[in-house]
Amino acid sequence: MLRGLILDYAGVLTDVDAVRLLSAVDGLRAVGGRSALVSNAASGGEVRARLTGRFDTLVFSGEVGCAKPDPEIYLMAARRLGLAPGDCVFVDDAYGNVAGAVATGMAGVHHVTVEETLGELSALLPGIDTGIA
Repeated sequence: MLRGLILDYAGVLTDVDAVRLLSAVDGLRAVGGRSALVSNAASGGEVRARLTGRFDTLVFSGEVGCAKPDPEIYLMAARRLGLAPGDCVFVDDAYGNVAGAVATGMAGVHHVTVEETLGELSALLPGIDTGIA
C-alpha cells in the first residue's frame, strides 16, 4: 500500500495551482502518510523555510551529494520517511526523473498539470482528499 508521497519542487510545486498539491500532502499526512520534497537545487534556502512544516523531510541534491535521476536520491528520501521505495509515489515534471524513481520500485507520476496529477494521486492514494471526485 502506498503511504509516501515524494514531490519535486521546480516544475511541480512552482505550478500556478500548486496549493492544491500541498493540500493533498496535508491530507496524506492527516491519515498517517509521509511526505518528502526532493529537489535538484543546490540548497533549500527560501524553499526550506517555506515548506519545512508541510513535509516530513526535504532532500536537496546540493546538500546530499547526488541528484535526480540517480537512484540514491530516491532511496534516501524513502529511508528518511521510514518507508520502502515500493511504499512511495514520486511526482516530477521531468519524465527521466520519474523513470529514475520507478527504477527503484516507486510508483511514478509524470506531472503535466495539477489536475492530472491530482487525478493520478487520487487513484494511487485513495485514502486522501485530493479534491478530485
